[in-house]
Amino acid sequence: MSMSAAPATLDRAAIAARIPHQGGMCLLDAVEAWDEHTIRCRATSHRTADNPLREGGALPAASAIEYAAQAMAVHGALLAPPATTPRMGFLASVRSVTFHVARLDALAAELEIRAERVSGDANSVLYAFTVSAAGAPVASGRAAVILDAGRLAGAPFGSPA
Repeated sequence: MSMSAAPATLDRAAIAARIPHQGGMCLLDAVEAWDEHTIRCRATSHRTADNPLREGGALPAASAIEYAAQAMAVHGALLAPPATTPRMGFLASVRSVTFHVARLDALAAELEIRAERVSGDANSVLYAFTVSAAGAPVASGRAAVILDAGRLAGAPFGSPA
């Protein structure tokens, strides 16, 4: 698979151009590195007062899952063949999630988000993810992403899409 058409790093504008999350909902600031299996991103939006995931003025640790999901979305877009529209993915489940903090907004350091594609096929992808700040763990787990879920919804149960 040739990935030469995609840059090695991306800024926030380039990320927003590749995922459906726009405005304040685009949580990532940069893609620092990626390859066929992994992506590493960073973010500072957990410190902003207008972060759309805040609840009662606080940003709960569970929001780390959305940061990881956006890294997965960018990864999928970067892996898509050039000049094609990336397939829409939907987070189907998260498993084995561990939170090491209660809130993200209490972290002064930027978030470091890493997602690794563990397995996948034409319809779904499994990622392992970690979110850390200044080298300290914040959250980790696994996430299953269903690709083109709208197309799959019309298929009879058990039939290939």
